Order: sequence, then C-alpha cells, then structure tokens
Amino acid sequence: MHMDPELLAASPQGARLHLPPLEVVRRTLPNGLEIIVQEDHSAPVVSVQLWVQTGSIHEGTAMGAGISHMLEHMLFKGTATLSACEFAQKVQDQGGYINAYTSFDRTVYWIDIPAKGAEVALDLLTDAALHSTLPPEEFIKEQEVIRREFAMGNDDPDRVSSTALFANAYREHPYRYPIIGHLDVFNTVTRDDVMAYYKARYVPNNMFFVVTGDVDAAAVHRRLESLFASVPRAALPPVYLPEEPRQLGRRELHAEFPTELTRLHMAWHVPGTAHTDVPALDVLAMIVGHGRSARLYRSIREEKGLAHSVDAWCYAPAQGGLFGVDAISDPQQRVPIEAEVLRIFQEIEHSGVTDAELQKAKRQSLSTQLQAVTTMRGKASDLGSNWLLAHSLDFSRDYLRAVELVDDSAIRRVVARYLKDANLTIVSLNPAGAAHAPAAAIAVARAGEIQRFELSNGLRLLVREDARLPLVSVATAFQAGLLAETAENNGITRLLAKVMLKGTAKRTAEQISDEIESLGGGISTDAGNNSLSAFIRVLRPDLKAGLDILADVLCHASLPEKAIAREKEVQLAGIKAEDEEVTVVARTLLRSELLKDHPYGLRGSGTPESVARLTQDDLAAFRDRAISARNGVISVFGDVKAAEVRDLVEQVLGKLPAGERAFAKLPQPAPLAEAVTVERNRDKQQAILMVGFLGADIYSKDRAALDLIDEASSDLGSRFFLRIREQLGLAYFVGSSNMLGLVPGPFVFYLGTDPMKLTAVQAELMDEIRSLAKDGLTAAELARAKEKLLGQMEIRNQSNDSFAFAAALDELYGLGFDHYKKTRAEVEAVTLADIKRVANQYFLHQHPLTAIVRPKV
Repeated sequence: MHMDPELLAASPQGARLHLPPLEVVRRTLPNGLEIIVQEDHSAPVVSVQLWVQTGSIHEGTAMGAGISHMLEHMLFKGTATLSACEFAQKVQDQGGYINAYTSFDRTVYWIDIPAKGAEVALDLLTDAALHSTLPPEEFIKEQEVIRREFAMGNDDPDRVSSTALFANAYREHPYRYPIIGHLDVFNTVTRDDVMAYYKARYVPNNMFFVVTGDVDAAAVHRRLESLFASVPRAALPPVYLPEEPRQLGRRELHAEFPTELTRLHMAWHVPGTAHTDVPALDVLAMIVGHGRSARLYRSIREEKGLAHSVDAWCYAPAQGGLFGVDAISDPQQRVPIEAEVLRIFQEIEHSGVTDAELQKAKRQSLSTQLQAVTTMRGKASDLGSNWLLAHSLDFSRDYLRAVELVDDSAIRRVVARYLKDANLTIVSLNPAGAAHAPAAAIAVARAGEIQRFELSNGLRLLVREDARLPLVSVATAFQAGLLAETAENNGITRLLAKVMLKGTAKRTAEQISDEIESLGGGISTDAGNNSLSAFIRVLRPDLKAGLDILADVLCHASLPEKAIAREKEVQLAGIKAEDEEVTVVARTLLRSELLKDHPYGLRGSGTPESVARLTQDDLAAFRDRAISARNGVISVFGDVKAAEVRDLVEQVLGKLPAGERAFAKLPQPAPLAEAVTVERNRDKQQAILMVGFLGADIYSKDRAALDLIDEASSDLGSRFFLRIREQLGLAYFVGSSNMLGLVPGPFVFYLGTDPMKLTAVQAELMDEIRSLAKDGLTAAELARAKEKLLGQMEIRNQSNDSFAFAAALDELYGLGFDHYKKTRAEVEAVTLADIKRVANQYFLHQHPLTAIVRPKV
C-alpha cells in the first residue's frame, strides 16, 4: 500500500516516520479505458500491468467452469500478427518478463521490463487484450495443461483443504467455486465459450492499465490513446452476484487424504474491504497469528506443543470475506487446537489486548506494506488493487490511517461481533482413519405414528411423539372461514383471527405476547377458506404454560372494541392494497363471477362495506359458533408422551363448550351455463388473463389427477411456460392454481402479459388448454408432476409445525388424520388415462370463465 505523508507511524523509540507523497497521473479515454501512471525514475525499470475487471465470480451461467483462468492461459497464444512464441520472444528481446494471474474478481497481465521496452510492453498487452485469436490447436494444448494443473491441485493437501474451506464457508456467493473451476464442468467448456466470454468481458470500459517506473506519463497516455483509438466502449452484460446469507450455525467438514499430517482451517465470515471493521480485523490477525511472539504461535506451538505451524489471516475482498486460523499438526491434536484457538479469542473478547501488542501489530502492518512496494511491480500491483477494490488510488493511505486508529475496544468489538460459534466454519484434512474420533454409537430418535384421542367434550386430539428435538408444535383448527361467511359479514374470520390475540379476561395483548415469548415460543392465528386456526410453539418443559395461554385465547378472548377498531383499519387498508395489485383484482373477479352467490366467490379479506359494519357482537357470536369442541381438532406434535398430553389437554380444554359442527349442509356451486368473459380496467401497465373452470372438492376421486395437472402446468418446465413464455415471448409469467375445499373451487390458468399482446396470448392459452383437455399429459409430464407433488409433501411433513396443521385439517374435514398415507398411494395410482379423462371432463365439457384486467383503452 502507498503511504500517506500525513500518516506518522510510531517506531519503537517513539520517533515518527515521514513518507514521500504519492504522485500518480490518471486519465480516462472516451471509450472508458482508464490509465494510471506513476513515474518513478529511481531505477530504469517499468512494470506494465493490464487489469481486466473480471474473474471467476463473473462467469455467470458458466460458473465453476474456470473460463477466466482458461482465458488467462490463452491470451498470449496468438493474435492476428503474432504467434505464441513471438509474444515471449519480443518480451525477452527487451530483457523483460511476462506473466499473469487470475483471481475471484480480476485477471491481471503484467510485463516487467527495462525502461527502453515500455512501449513494446504496452503494444503487446494491448494486442493480446483486443486481438487474441485463441487458436484451436493451442486451446487443445492448454486444456491438457490445465487438466494437469487440476491433478497437481488434487495431489496437494494444502490446495485441497483450502478449496474445501471456501466450498463450505460459502453457500450462495460464487467464492465457493475454485478459481480454476471444477474439472467436470471445465471439461464441457469449448473454445467458442471462451471466445464469447473474451468478447463480452475484455472491453475498454472493463479494463485499466497501471504503469509504474521510469516512464513519461504523457507518452504512455499518447501511446495507449493511439492503440485504443478505434476500439469503442461496449455494453457490459450484468453479472448477478448473490449476497452470502448470514451463517446461522457452525459448519464442520473433516475429510481424509493421503497425508501424514492434519491441515486445520477455522474461519469466520467478515465484511468486505470497505467496511470500517476490517482494519481492526487485520490488526487482530497480526496480534494472534503473525510472528513468533503472536498469541497463537506462543501458546499452541511453543507452550503446548500442539501444532507444527499456526497462523491467522484476514481475507476481505469486496463482497465479504473470511477471518481464519490455519494449523498443521499431528491428527490427534486437532481437537485440542480448536479448543485452544477458541479459548484465546474468548480471552481477548473479555480481557482485550495490550498496548504493546497493538503497537507491534501496527508496525508489522506498516512494514509489510513498505516491503510490498519496494519494486515497480509491487507499486503497480498496489495501485491496481486500490483502484479495483475502492476506485480510489488513496485507499492504501486511508486504510493505514484507519489501522493506526485501532484500539483495544475495536479489537474486542470485532471478536464479539464476528468470531461467534454460529459464524464458524471448521475444515480439516486428515490421514486415513483420523477424520473422526471414535465415538459411542448414538441412538437416533425417530418420530412415532400419529395417535388419535377424543376428549370428554368431543374435541379430537392428535399426538405425534417425536423426541428428535425438545420442541413441541401445537395446531388447533375449527370449521369456519370463507365457507361460513355471507356477503353481509364477509371478512369476519380474518378479523376475528387478528382480534383473538388482543386480550382475554385475565391477559392483555401485551401479556399474551410477553408470556409466550419469554418461554422462547410463539403464538399465531390464521383464517382460511374453510377454517379458523391458532398455533403455538414451545420448548418441551413449557408445554403446560403454552397450552394455558392458548386455551385462554380460545375460550376467553375479550375482543376489545379498541382492538377491533384498529384491526378493521388495518384490514381495510389491506383491501385497498389488494385493489392495486392486478393479479389479485383478476383473481377476485374470476372467483366472484365463476362462483356467484356462493361463499367461495367472496374475498378472504372482505369488502370495505362488510368489514366496516362488523361489530363486537358479530365477532363474539361467530367465535362462539366456530370455537367449540365438536367443531375442532388439536394436534400436539413433538417431544411429548401421548398419555401425558391427553391428560394435559383435557385439563386445559376440557371445559370448551361441546357445540356442533359448523357445516351440517354445504352449499354447492353451480357450473356455468355458457362461456363468460368479464373485464376490469386498471391504470396499470400490464394485463392479466385468467381462465377458470369449476374444479373438484377434497373428497373427489378426481382430486389427485387435478392436483397432478396443476403441478404439471405450474412450473418453469410446463408446456404453458415453454410455449407461451419461452418460445413466443408473449407473457411475463404463466401457470395454474387449483383451489381445493369442502366444495368444488376454481381451477385457474393464468398469465401476465403486455396489453398489446393480449389477443394473441389469449388465443395461445386457449389452444394449450384445449390440447391439455383433449390429450392429457405426456408420460414425462406425469412422472415429473408425481415426483414434485410427493416430494413437496415429504418436505412439508418434515416440519412438525406444518405436519401438525395438515393432519388437523384432514381430521377436521373428515378425511382422517392419516390421509397423508393414502395420498401417496392415490397419486402414484393415477394413470395417463385418468389424467386424460379428468382433463376432458373439467376443461372440455365445462364452460370457462375468462377474467381480464387491463389498462383502459
């Protein structure tokens, strides 16, 4: 790094070190090429560097292929005027040296050369950057060279272990891929792939030159301006770099390798270059890991003899990096080393570091940076890095100023903030048989089958014993919801669900939330098409306390007037917000017209008029009808014993009024007598098209087939998406939805499009629907839909929260708590003939309802 003349670093004797000012000239050509020149006439030497702002993280759809690295190998293999040999010969003729490297975020080509050869170096690097031909025969040769590089890396325990560290520490960001790529992906790369990448990324506005040494800055500028005079700026394709999500728990990987020693890496995520905590992290790395007096070396290597080598580092690139500790040891010392490293950082967090350690680390940092800029290449590299990372040539001096300001409190703060167990990744490479210490066999807890009980008041209880974690999920469900509403009280279920948590006879809303949250748990309510639900989640020892709160809410909610007024305001605002979303407007329009005069045709949130007239008495009467024992089911899934749960639930909910089931007779919607098209106008820029048919209810023998048709019509590989979105480009999105309820709900095909394309896309959508109705699905479509549907069910049921609720609903609706078992068999039994029959019945022999929402003409 370049030193600021204002930055005065303390020496051991207390003297101050003055450094010469930085004199650099920077120019930007009209095509975006940036030129950075530092004249230094102290030696007749020049370092000419071409920095291309592209590396392995910029490879887009070819991520993991190592294209940046492959291109680095190929760039000097020939241009229109020079062969591969002539490149090297021209540099050597001038007494120079040429090389390059690729990193995550850059590819750098450099020539160190006597001053008389500076123009030659500029010419050669420009020729390669703009005119490389990537000769096919050279491409084949370099493929083999890089395959040998892969083999060398796979034989190197240090390379293997560091690659494993990044692959485990990063789960989303492309830092998880090796710069060289993965061999199997690399093997798929063609010369055309590399050429396309070269043409896209090696453009003037994505490159800059750094020239340091015995040169005239004006002459350098003139030469590059001449070389790039006919090269235009290019559009740079955007590259999406996902942000690495916060790590939420320790990650560990202990692998085996043909080696006699263990390589251990411990690393924590830290922020990127520009973050104000990075200087303190760098100083911390110096204090604990640099030199023989560093804490890790002194304790782990010298005093305890646990490791053969140990050090610390801070890698902070632009997008967020790692703070790490590396050690090489005998295999049996790995676990003690981990413990001692953690102990040292805990000691620093609590007791801090000494002033002597701070001053030593700062001097080491200064010395390291001074050593890095003793050569022309070092100076050029430092300037290039400054510009790439911060777009500031003064970044180094600003950084060292920040290092000088680091104090004990900053060190303690970064240890506490970043070096946490949940943020830690541990990777080790060990001799055969040493990756895992012998351990006693551990009995794996398995979840039991669902057990059903009926309490004295008729409340049905489902219990699933699952001791894998000391958690308990409780779901209660009662028949209610949209199906129990009328146009007059539409929206009452949703409003009641919110107000139920606003207080009881003995608890305020604040007390309800405080009590359950103080247990580390949570409570919530929900309103559906056919149900009203309430949930709690607690730790095993707190089940009784949690159930007491839940029972109080269900049995004694006071429904305060003030809370009702506030929640009505929120619900009315939500209705307004829905009316601004064209997809919601279209869905509401379709349901209201397809299911006229039926509760399913109402809005879940109600209308402004119906919600406004709801009163406390209305809510209380609706609550008393819905929340009764015979009308409900409670599921308790988790670390419990069924007999104990039965007694406990009887104790807290045994006094819930028995009541009656809400839906004695269900109103059935009628099919349309003719095809209907309805339209609404909204001041929006897109159009929504929905085509709906009356579907099946949850009891229908056609349910599984309709679910599979919906699954096959909804994903990014569906015939609708591939034809309308991908091939024709007529829609932004396209899919289907299937509303299953206690009575038939709508099956809908939908899409969003440009209003100008509405006529064309409507014809295509109807063609695809007719094709589906006539011919059904293909064997491949049906197989994929089955795998997805059953896979999603398995994923859902791994969570006791969702499994408990799903089982409660199945029991509540009369399907039985074990319906999930039957579902698999029903889905697997569906044939292509079944699909064709059902598609024909529902989409060919019914009249469709077409709903359109578009801008006013």
